[in-house]
Amino acid sequence: MKHDSQDPFQGTFRSLEEVADRIRERLHCPVTIEDANHRILAYSTHDEDVDPARIATIMRRKVPENVIKTLWKNGVIPKLFESEEPVVIPAIESVGLGRRVAVSVRKNNEILGFIWAQLNGEVSEEELGLFKKAAKVVKNQMLQMQIKQRKSEEDHREFFWQLLTNHLKDADAIQAQSEKYHIRLDGQLAVVVFGFDEEIHQSLERHIHYYIEASRQIGIVCSAIDGNQLILLVRPHPTDAPGKEVSDFVQTFMEKISERVNVEALQGAAGKLYHSPLHIHASYKEALHTLSVKERFAEEVSDINSYQDLGIFQFIDYLYEKRVRDHYTNQYIETLRAYDKKHRSDLLRTISVYLRSDSNVNEASKALHVHANTLNYRLKRIADLTGFNFKDPNQKVTLYIDLMMERLKR
Repeated sequence: MKHDSQDPFQGTFRSLEEVADRIRERLHCPVTIEDANHRILAYSTHDEDVDPARIATIMRRKVPENVIKTLWKNGVIPKLFESEEPVVIPAIESVGLGRRVAVSVRKNNEILGFIWAQLNGEVSEEELGLFKKAAKVVKNQMLQMQIKQRKSEEDHREFFWQLLTNHLKDADAIQAQSEKYHIRLDGQLAVVVFGFDEEIHQSLERHIHYYIEASRQIGIVCSAIDGNQLILLVRPHPTDAPGKEVSDFVQTFMEKISERVNVEALQGAAGKLYHSPLHIHASYKEALHTLSVKERFAEEVSDINSYQDLGIFQFIDYLYEKRVRDHYTNQYIETLRAYDKKHRSDLLRTISVYLRSDSNVNEASKALHVHANTLNYRLKRIADLTGFNFKDPNQKVTLYIDLMMERLKR
C-alpha cells in the first residue's frame, strides 16, 4: 500500500480487514467495522486486553442485542445516525462495553455502517480526524460491496414476487431457484404484511430492517417493499403453537416500530401457515384480506392479527356479493330501520351492539351508555316488533353477519 505520513489512508486497500488493521496501527486500539445492522464486516487484530462486548461481537459476528439496546437508550446510535463526526462513548460496565470511539460510514444521508474502536487511553483531535478519514476509505469499500449485495437482493426480491403473485407454479422450478439464491423454503411459512400510513422511505426502511435483524422473534425468509407496505415471508420457530407465534410477532412489531419511529396508523396482518411454497401466494392474499377487514371493521377485529383468527370475516366479501346478487334483504333489519326512522329510536344500533358484545347485557349497556334495565326493555321491544328469537344461535349469527354487511353498503 502506498501512503505518506500525512494521510495513512491514501492508496488502495484490498479488503476491509486491511483498513481495520491500519486504523489499529494509528490509534493503537482494536477496531471493528460493521454494516448498518451491526453485523461485523471486518475486525482488526487485538491484544489480550479486550472487553467482553468485543469478544461476544466477534464470536456472534454481530453486536449483542443488549449492547445495541443500551446504546440506543444512551443516545449513542441516534448521534451516529445524525452526524458524521466521531462519537466518544464512556464505558458501560453493565453490558461489558469498554470506552469506545465510533463514527458512522455514510454516503450523503444514507448510513452504510460504522467503525468502532476500543479506547485504551485518551484520544486526540488529530486521531479523531484520522478516524473520519478512515470512514471515507471504508465508504468506498462498502459501496463496492453494496453494488454486489443489491444485485443479489434484487434477484431475491424478484423471486419472492414471483412466489407472491403465483407466477412460479412448478415445485421443481421453485426448488431450483431457492437453492440458487440460498433461500430455505422448508417448514411452515406464512406471509405477513404491514401497512404504513405513508410510503416507506429510506430512514423508515433502515429502522425496520434494524429491528428485524435485532429481534430474532421469528425467522425472516424474504422481504419486499411495495409502496407503503412491508411484505415478509416468515418461518416460526419450532413450537406447539406456530400460528400464535406469527400473530404475536405482528403485534410486537407494530408496537415496537410505532414506539421507535413514531408512525401512526400502522396495521399488520398474517396469512395462514402453509407447508408448501406453492401456497405462498395464498397466504399473501389472506394477509391482504385481513388488512382490508381491519380497515373496514376496526372495532370488531381490532385485536386480530391473522387470517386464521378472522372467523366469519374470512368470508364477509363473498357473502356480501351473494346477498347483492340475490337482491336479499333482512326483514328484521328493515323492520327496525323503519321503526327507528318513525319513532326516532335506536333499536337497530342496540341489537348490533348487543350481538357484537356476545349477548352480554352488561358489556352492551356500557357500550350504549344506558342502564342494563333500559337495554333489556329495548331487547324485549325488538322481539315483540320482529319476532326475533334471542335464544336461537342460528338467528343471532345470521343477523350479526347481515348487520356487518350493512356496513359495506356505505
